[in-house]
Amino acid sequence: MNRHPIVQPNRSVRDIVGCATFMLLMSAGTAWAQTAPAETPAAAPAAAPAVEAGRSVAIGNLPHDLSPWGMFMSADIVVKTVVVSLIFASLVTWTVWLAKTLELLATKRSARQALKVLSAAPTLEAGAAHLKPKSQIASFVAAAQTELNLSEGLYEADGIKERVISRLERLEAAYSRRMTRGTGLLATIGATAPFVGLFGTVWGIMNSFIGISKSQTTNLAVVAPGIAEALLATAIGLFAAIPAVVIYNMFARWIAGYRAQLGDASAEVLRLVSRDLDRQSARGRSGKGKMPAAAE
Repeated sequence: MNRHPIVQPNRSVRDIVGCATFMLLMSAGTAWAQTAPAETPAAAPAAAPAVEAGRSVAIGNLPHDLSPWGMFMSADIVVKTVVVSLIFASLVTWTVWLAKTLELLATKRSARQALKVLSAAPTLEAGAAHLKPKSQIASFVAAAQTELNLSEGLYEADGIKERVISRLERLEAAYSRRMTRGTGLLATIGATAPFVGLFGTVWGIMNSFIGISKSQTTNLAVVAPGIAEALLATAIGLFAAIPAVVIYNMFARWIAGYRAQLGDASAEVLRLVSRDLDRQSARGRSGKGKMPAAAE
């Protein structure tokens, strides 16, 4: 009877100790579970400085001057060659524009004055006396006079007129070809400059992609300068091509007007030749019965 009161207290103590131990283990497990995930992000700040350092190094290698001149200086040798050739083509375009504009303006003004003189002249000789000796229209009159002198003693007026027309047509074609000199360069520049600039752009973009693969980064700050340098070639190509096309079309209209003036001058000279031949024919019929010399 005396052992039972002693046994019951010992079992109660063991139960209490077991429960306390279990609670301590559960608390430790919970605390470890809460602190363990926090250790994984703790490694991120250690890697972040390395990424930021790599980014700063990549950005540090970028060209600081992104102006057209800065991009040109940092471009590849092929892109530089393309840009220099396009700038030279642009200079040629503006040089041709200045030279041909002055030439066309002076020639058209001289042709207008000569047409006024020929339209008011009663005879070919009177028209030649009032023309400038070295003007192009004066050469038309000189060609007609030369043919009249070579046809001296011939009586067929239609044959003389045909030969005069042939001389005038050859002169008109020669002056038209002379006036179109230099415009072929404008057509060539306008047609090829965009493609030359595109070649420089393609080459520059290829180099940019190669640089991207070597740096192993797709950061826009690293990619953008190389692509901008490549697109500079296309921009210069358009800068050279657009004025060349516009100036070429302008000269085509001006030269067409100049050819019309040459045609009017040929018609005026031919009218004067026909008038002189008719006068000589009338004097021949009323005088000796035969047509005298075609021109004195």
